[in-house]
Amino acid sequence: MAQEEQKGITVKKEEDFSEWYSQVVQKAELADYSQIKGFMIIRPNAYSIWEKIRSYFDKRIKALGVRNAYFPLLIPESFFKKEAEHAEGFEPELAWVNRTDDDTERLAIRPTSETIMYDSYSKWIRSHRDLPLRINQWCNVLRWEVKQTKPFLRTREFLWQEGHCVYETKEECEKEVKLILDEYQRLCERMLAVPVIAGKKTKSETFAGAEYSLCIESYMPDGKAIQMGTSHNLGQGFAKAFGISFLGKDEKPNTPWQSSWGVSTRLIGSIIMAHGDDNGVIIPPKVAENKLVIVPIYFKDKEKVSKKAKELAKKLSKYNPILDDRDEYKPGFKFNEWELKGIPLRVEIGPRDIEKKQVVLVRRDNGEKVPVKLTKLNEIVDEVLEDIQKSLFERAKKVLEKGKDKASEWKDFVKKIKDKKIVLAPSCLEPECDEIIKDETGGATPRCVPFEQKKIEGEKCIKCGKEAKAWVYFNNGY
Repeated sequence: MAQEEQKGITVKKEEDFSEWYSQVVQKAELADYSQIKGFMIIRPNAYSIWEKIRSYFDKRIKALGVRNAYFPLLIPESFFKKEAEHAEGFEPELAWVNRTDDDTERLAIRPTSETIMYDSYSKWIRSHRDLPLRINQWCNVLRWEVKQTKPFLRTREFLWQEGHCVYETKEECEKEVKLILDEYQRLCERMLAVPVIAGKKTKSETFAGAEYSLCIESYMPDGKAIQMGTSHNLGQGFAKAFGISFLGKDEKPNTPWQSSWGVSTRLIGSIIMAHGDDNGVIIPPKVAENKLVIVPIYFKDKEKVSKKAKELAKKLSKYNPILDDRDEYKPGFKFNEWELKGIPLRVEIGPRDIEKKQVVLVRRDNGEKVPVKLTKLNEIVDEVLEDIQKSLFERAKKVLEKGKDKASEWKDFVKKIKDKKIVLAPSCLEPECDEIIKDETGGATPRCVPFEQKKIEGEKCIKCGKEAKAWVYFNNGY
């Protein structure tokens, strides 16, 4: 690409968030649009983030005794019909395969894998000694969204992990449903630097076929909530539907309890929205494939500077640095390119720096320049990267806290929803009321019933006026 062809982000994040997001995704080479409507191509710059997420979380769940497996992409129609609520919930999103063998029933591309996995579980589980069974798969799923699609946030095909566990008792199941949610919160806040609100879904937002769903929700700078992960207690409904039973310690047939849980490539979208600025994306150091870029500055002593830059690349190899020693581009062009692509830290080295036995570190999060002596380089780089990770989280946390609001009266509630706040309001928790609120506010839904509950006694539902059962966060979401 010729130097004059490079163009940065042409809109400001605060002025046109949607267009800004689309430009960042494409110009930072994170994703591209497919020829098939609603599908995206995940480019290496973004796929490397997914690999970091996967590597981190895979280790966490394996430590909990979860093992990875893989199940078929195609699911027989009869499997969906075994659990009525689940079948109804996914029917609008199913994509059916036209070509089948003459003796084969209609097949759907998996929107989620409960049914195909639980058919196998019914064959594998015989005794209480087979439990708990903890299996996860990393795969793609297809949901034929009819809403407007947007890369990472809402696409017809996406990547995710889905865990599916079976337990002997209700207590074991409930304990691990919450445990996995805690792991998701740790992933989002410590790795992605995205703060979340943890809680429970209302009945209207509960996963189809589950007893209840736990979730973590975050709030983006454009005033919309985004569901970051869910962990579901499936109860015993799926086990009964698929004939999963085991011989208990009482030597009688028992029905197990089940859970399912997942996060997806939507997490990459949250990173872009939460941390990006008018110059491009900012990748948190802990999920950055390349934590720094080395840019030699040639205005004299080119050979000497080039040699030193290569030495630096070896010295800083643990950060998987990019050495940008391209002759055809000026330093300013390179600075802009790597800022656009979100590399956390830039290392500048020129003739004067060599004379002073130093380099200049430039932070992507705030642009601060820090001269550092070569003898202390690795130590200082560690400290700066850790501080960038911390500052990104703290900045996103301020956005979340500023976005929170509270209302006990309907008119006040509607105004605050219109102002794009994530509003905590008293609710009767009835699905009918949730639907009315959605209709009359232009789409606001109950995001979660936060675990941290204030006193609810004496409060009335924000809409119907009946006795409130819990405080609930409402917002228009992705």
